Amino acid sequence: MTNHPFIPIIVGTDINAYNMAISFHEEYGIHPILVGKEPLSFTSLSTIPGAIELNPKLGEKEIFPRFLKEVAAKYKTAGKKLLLVGTNDLYVRLIIENREALQDDFVFNNIDEELMNNLLLKKNFYALCAEHDIDAPSTYFHSCVEDSAFTDEVMFPVIIKPSNGVQYYQHPFEGMQKVYKVHSYEEIQQVISTIKNSGYRDDLIIQDFIPGDDTYMWDSVFYINSRGNTELITFGQVVLQEHTVTAIGNYTAVLTRYNEEMMLKLQGFLEALNYVGYANFDLKYDHRDGKFKVFEVNIRQGRSSYYITSCGHNLAKNLVDDLIYNKQKPLTLLKEDFLFTVVPKIVLKKFVGNKQVNEDVRKLLKAGKYANPLFYKKDRSFKRKLYLFLRQINYYKKYKNSNW
Repeated sequence: MTNHPFIPIIVGTDINAYNMAISFHEEYGIHPILVGKEPLSFTSLSTIPGAIELNPKLGEKEIFPRFLKEVAAKYKTAGKKLLLVGTNDLYVRLIIENREALQDDFVFNNIDEELMNNLLLKKNFYALCAEHDIDAPSTYFHSCVEDSAFTDEVMFPVIIKPSNGVQYYQHPFEGMQKVYKVHSYEEIQQVISTIKNSGYRDDLIIQDFIPGDDTYMWDSVFYINSRGNTELITFGQVVLQEHTVTAIGNYTAVLTRYNEEMMLKLQGFLEALNYVGYANFDLKYDHRDGKFKVFEVNIRQGRSSYYITSCGHNLAKNLVDDLIYNKQKPLTLLKEDFLFTVVPKIVLKKFVGNKQVNEDVRKLLKAGKYANPLFYKKDRSFKRKLYLFLRQINYYKKYKNSNW
């Protein structure tokens, strides 16, 4: 490991963890330590992690801090700080809930528990949006604790999704989806019953479906340093998202755009809440009233946030400058033409129906202003390259057969 005063400890083994790992490697030549529940091909076949520490019970409340303490004991080195980075909602939640137990061994930049609960529980989040004049889709909440039927008057189609994603995924069932698009009250009741029977006991969100294909979705990434000063804001238009029922909402291609008004509006919102760390907004443009509607804010970088590394604002460097070197940076509103993608070029050219976006995508591909982090040149694993090649073919099939 090269001689830097820190060792990155990344919690997660998926695409997001990989993107963080290569960001550290790209900037510092470091091979980070990954901590996860199970080996996933994105990282387990890679030559970038220095080691992967696995514990199948990592997601359990009591196990998480204990196992991380073991990891800390193993890698603690004189004169080096352990920089802790969570890469999914559950792990970030566990880092925040165990702040006291973890802060003796690690440095990290995350919000406090009260704010986390206000942002992750959608009922609280939408109340905050209303209070701060942030537009959101028309939303109803249905409790899975009570036995009453859903009787509110809605315009179809509507979207149904869990308010508490962490609890929802702890009760897997056949036919489980990330979001459900339904067209009748009968279908609403069916989805409610199925989710209730799985053991889920929190609210369900029943929400106005905003019309428009993937390109009506937008993405905004923030880095707010540990002192509460915003250093980076981006605004991106989604080109494509995953089209499988379990992964809808995960973006596979994003174009950087610039919208100063929205960037500053979201900045005002986060700063009013005393937010720190990475934040990643999901929005959709509603052409019916010309407004951007916020669906949620992820309290971490998203898997598509890697584009900020490609645009000169390395995901890892923001954390390192802040937490290790105590460097503050002025605010940057990203104004760069760039394309992030994890799907092959042919998928982008063929399955992006929005003419203007398709044209912009082709221009950036031609100019070489794009990046697919999965094909990081310094990752030497042949097995992984083979796995990715097969995955790319599979992506083509997925979009070809998709009817989302």
